[in-house]
Amino acid sequence: MRSLKTAPALMQEKTLTMRNKALIKEIFQSIQGEGLYTGVNQLFIRFSRCNLNCSYCDTDFKTNLKEYTPQELAEITAEYKNIHSVSLTGGEPLMETDFLKEFLPLCTHKIYLETNGVLYENLKQLLNFIDIISMDIKLPSCTKNRDLFYEHEEFIKAAEGKELFAKIVFGSGILESEIKKCAELGRKYSIPLVLQPEMKGNKPEPDFEFIRKIFYNFIELYPDVRLIGQNHKFLNLR
Repeated sequence: MRSLKTAPALMQEKTLTMRNKALIKEIFQSIQGEGLYTGVNQLFIRFSRCNLNCSYCDTDFKTNLKEYTPQELAEITAEYKNIHSVSLTGGEPLMETDFLKEFLPLCTHKIYLETNGVLYENLKQLLNFIDIISMDIKLPSCTKNRDLFYEHEEFIKAAEGKELFAKIVFGSGILESEIKKCAELGRKYSIPLVLQPEMKGNKPEPDFEFIRKIFYNFIELYPDVRLIGQNHKFLNLR
């Protein structure tokens, strides 16, 4: 005979289901404009919460937000064809670990995680469902946050076995010590480093000669470095 759930059990189940929603800023199809996968067709899911407050962040995460359940989001992603992958971006997607535990197994597309590279314990819980990781290395000189190199290294270790590259947004205040730390991480874990000049509107904040100088400073310390700007801003893509 089928067992009946008690009223408290039913109430708890209903509460958990109601709680497992994520606030999402937007869902849209576009062309990836950053990193090693620049130019591919992706479905972007922009989560609204973040654990950092970077000075160059240009997204409004307080308005036009909508709640989704994992099932609702999976149904939406299933409607998109001929995309390279689903980009989980933000904000910081790894703040939605419980939500993603339910959503990712339902998603039939390849998963591309865009992350600030800090929440390594959260990453461990989702690693089996993620295909590509685009991780930021947050420079204090640019973000005005504290030094996060310890967290970044732990994150890289947690991602062992996955395809991962690191993006480094830098401005005119970048320090020699930051360059050395980034190069050390790249060399130690054999990961590509993508240099990304900070933008003011649709133009780089450092001038070209400074950008060129920083690029070659990196190259002298670690050869697997690429200079790739934010092409979606140059091309006025969403």
